[in-house]
Amino acid sequence: MRSPSLALLLLLLTPPWPAWTRALPAASRSGPPGAPDCPEACACVPGGQANCSGRALPAVPGGLRKSVRILLLDHNRVSALPPGAFVGAGALLRLDLRENGLRWVHAWAFWGLGALQQLDLSANQLEVLAPGTFVPLRALRDLSLAGNRLARLEPAALGALPLLRALNLRDNELPALAQDLLAGLPALDTLRLRGNPWACGCALRPLCAWLRRHPGTAPEAETLLCVSPGRLTLSPLAALPDAAFSHCAQPLALRDLAVVYALGPASFLASLAACLGLGSVLTACRARRRRRCRAAARHPPKRLQDPGSGTAPPAAPESPAAAPAQA
Repeated sequence: MRSPSLALLLLLLTPPWPAWTRALPAASRSGPPGAPDCPEACACVPGGQANCSGRALPAVPGGLRKSVRILLLDHNRVSALPPGAFVGAGALLRLDLRENGLRWVHAWAFWGLGALQQLDLSANQLEVLAPGTFVPLRALRDLSLAGNRLARLEPAALGALPLLRALNLRDNELPALAQDLLAGLPALDTLRLRGNPWACGCALRPLCAWLRRHPGTAPEAETLLCVSPGRLTLSPLAALPDAAFSHCAQPLALRDLAVVYALGPASFLASLAACLGLGSVLTACRARRRRRCRAAARHPPKRLQDPGSGTAPPAAPESPAAAPAQA
């Protein structure tokens, strides 16, 4: 029979759990797939990088946390970005969505990514971007839209990105850039435009003027050639002077637009009031004229004897009944 003191001593010296069970939480936090701080179907490494590349993912994985700083989603099958697609990843700095067959991006897809600095949407199938798509990305510094099918890029889609330094629009279907597209990008110092079918008409005038004012911003400016119209085909965009667009109507300045918008409604209301007043006057004159005509028809004027003529007015013919009485 064992001594009670010996059993008690063994019990005190034996740890309650094996050492390998205490190491499990630390191992799970290091970032294998499915860990609490790592998105599903992704591999995480220290530093906040979640690698989800080439996993045939049909959508943005769930489980995004603020600990994720870099999210690699390239070479997947994410064809659409719904509203709040990256909710929970408010500290994200870099987002890679290359080669996903992406066709549609909701205007609120990037909502909550105010810290994002680098966004790569290249080699997708985007044809249009909704107004306000990039408005939440106030800290964005590098944006790539290369290799898509964009035929038009509205200024409202980019919005004001005060820190954006690099914009890549290569290999799209852009014939021109909208007039105010680059106005909201004051820090832009690298613009890549090669591989677009530039039509050197009046719509390209703002871009040509911008390239002349920023000669070092577009490193490929000398290789950008017109594909139409005929007389300007193969002409370099950077070499087109402003005189080449002399036949185009000058766009109104902001001051002129303000005057037009201010005076337009006032002049319209004044014209409307003048037309109503003139119509009322004409209607009153016509009514007065009708009343005079009716009064003249009811009371025709009597013919009076001219006192200077000395002749009496012709006698009225006698009635047939008075003739036998005189006889």
